[in-house]
Amino acid sequence: MRAAVLAALLLTASTVPALAEPVPQMLSRPTQLDPAWQAKSRALFKQLIEIPSVEGRGNVPEVAAALADALKAGGIPASDIHIMPYEGRTGDHTVALIARWRSPHATKKPMMLLGHMDVVEAKRADWERDPFSFIEEGGYFYGRGTADMKNGVAATTLALLKLKAAGFVPDRDIILFYSGDEETDGHGATLGASKWREWTDAEFGLNADGGAGAFDRAGNPLGFSVTTAEKTFQTYFFTARNRGGHSSRPRPDNAIYDLADAIEKLRNHRFTPMQNEVTRAYFTARAKQEGDSALGREMRAWLANPADGKAADAIEASDTEVGITRTRCVATMLEAGHADNALPQSAVATVNCRIFPGVTTAAVRDELQALAGPKVAVTLDPRFLGETTPASPLRPDVMGAVRTAVGKIYGPSMPIIPAMSTGASDGSFFRAKGIPVYDIDGSWGISPDDERMHGLNERTPVRAFYDDVVYWETIVKTLAS
Repeated sequence: MRAAVLAALLLTASTVPALAEPVPQMLSRPTQLDPAWQAKSRALFKQLIEIPSVEGRGNVPEVAAALADALKAGGIPASDIHIMPYEGRTGDHTVALIARWRSPHATKKPMMLLGHMDVVEAKRADWERDPFSFIEEGGYFYGRGTADMKNGVAATTLALLKLKAAGFVPDRDIILFYSGDEETDGHGATLGASKWREWTDAEFGLNADGGAGAFDRAGNPLGFSVTTAEKTFQTYFFTARNRGGHSSRPRPDNAIYDLADAIEKLRNHRFTPMQNEVTRAYFTARAKQEGDSALGREMRAWLANPADGKAADAIEASDTEVGITRTRCVATMLEAGHADNALPQSAVATVNCRIFPGVTTAAVRDELQALAGPKVAVTLDPRFLGETTPASPLRPDVMGAVRTAVGKIYGPSMPIIPAMSTGASDGSFFRAKGIPVYDIDGSWGISPDDERMHGLNERTPVRAFYDDVVYWETIVKTLAS
């Protein structure tokens, strides 16, 4: 999910002059992780990256087994480690990993650390290096999953093992939940938040699949995001039907034309701008970053008057803030006609929507139907019915732990910015069932150079991965002691 984090939240990099290469001192700055744990961390990370846990290949269980072995070797009893088989909605056999570090004297409800073990496909012919070979080069680790998100899975696992080896005793149980199909169906998270709730019930969740920090090419801190809300994912179908006929006798009524008219209306439609606690905090921070720029002035105007639709439209029109002010829908696929010499009997457009928290999928369907008109039927994709999820409240203990960990790794000059994700992650499934989730991963990248999640030549700075282990160690120690 993390593809949008650096691009959408840490945005002032666009004002920095381009350099041929990222600043070397950022890649080589010292890490607080000692050499012995660096070696252990690198070994586990390498093992995970070189397992191609892509949908359809059946390798997610191998990732789960590697993590389970590491946890058992670190002292977590086998009885508290569960590898849960399930079928993704696409029929792909996969697993989730659920593990628990039990507190001998728990005084608080458990906390949960989330991540996912699957990655998106990568073709060797397209990459400069083998995407499923772990390669260290020029201060970076390269490979599919180095940034999304086997780095987070490895870092959270290693942080617990490091704390346990140091004799730390938590005052609450700590749960690990790693799904196997976040990049496709999200069925594992659905099960984790419902059927497997006896193993995952927690006071709150901390998601390594989101958040993170960024620096510009000059080494200046751009910000560290804490994602506390996500839009609802929902796909709709626009369907136009017609009696058809022979192409030699065309008529004004035509399924493709009717659908095209509806798509043109969708293209020009703007949903009502909306704000919540999270987006207000985000735009307050962003307005400070923007200063007296035109975009900064529009942000301040909209914050002062949420009814100022003109200001919200100007914000939404910028390259950096797409999707944050409102619900957005876009046509993504088309299917129409049955023969080149026949009038089309049907035409269907797939429309994907990312819906602002608190707005129902039914309400969006009704608005789209009114927009499309009577000649086009708008229906929800029954294969995945999105569930509206609330924004997680800005808990003082979680935000305080983030400030402590960020300060320890990055120093006091790194801004912390609450944010709403325009994408989706496993966290939304737990939010929907009453467990607040915070995306707070502690890695970092140089923006925009390292924004390669789901893309070619994915990488993460070597130091960012080691920093992430120390960061999660600090987070867990702060919230579980």
